[in-house]
Amino acid sequence: MAKRPGRCYRIPGRPYTRKEYIRAIPASKITIFDMGNLSAADSFKVELSLVAKERANISHNALEAARVAANRYLTKRAGRSAFYFKIRVYPHEILRENKMATGAGADRVSDGMRLAFGKPVGLAARVNKGQKIMSVRVNPQHFIIAKTALKRASSKLPIPCSITIDKGKELLKL
Repeated sequence: MAKRPGRCYRIPGRPYTRKEYIRAIPASKITIFDMGNLSAADSFKVELSLVAKERANISHNALEAARVAANRYLTKRAGRSAFYFKIRVYPHEILRENKMATGAGADRVSDGMRLAFGKPVGLAARVNKGQKIMSVRVNPQHFIIAKTALKRASSKLPIPCSITIDKGKELLKL
């Protein structure tokens, strides 16, 4: 079955994170939040961040795809010891889906409960406008590689994002 569009999971108001009332919540697909050279994280001179332009829910599938894309590009181009990469959001929001019948006669079968609770199908991170989603720390010679990696990661996310330079702008020749 195909993934439903994002509009099916937009939940107004406060997020529903009470896990003790829901059985069998799927585990988050994101397992690693810090990548690269962890011991030299503070020694890198330039820091770039991927910043959300809108308020939205980002599913754990999309976050994992963005993480893999950025980490793979950074590792191949710069090397594992030349960067520090961090995911800054965690998927707390529980996505629920009320299963619908398909096929002939489905309109009569699915004519059931309104506002049904649904079964948990995944997790999402609730992101506000201007919030940092992920950050990369590199030295000035790897700035273009880090910027390209974040651009590749942003194409995996369902919201428009911008790349900001948080630290070391004076070291770069822009």
